[in-house]
Amino acid sequence: MLVETQLNADILKITMTIRNDYPELSKYLNEMMVTIPDVATPKMTHKVLKDYYNSLEAMLDKYIPSHQ
Repeated sequence: MLVETQLNADILKITMTIRNDYPELSKYLNEMMVTIPDVATPKMTHKVLKDYYNSLEAMLDKYIPSHQ
């Protein structure tokens, strides 16, 4: 449970970084494939949270060097 709590905190932090420092990327937050469930009642597992965090991190890592 602690791991999921930390992942949620990390996701919130990176999401706020995107919204505050790179607002032009905010439009992609709702469009990311990992946020679109493929079932009616998705289960939020450690893997799902980690994949989502990694996708946010990858988006920033790709965007920042080319837009500074």
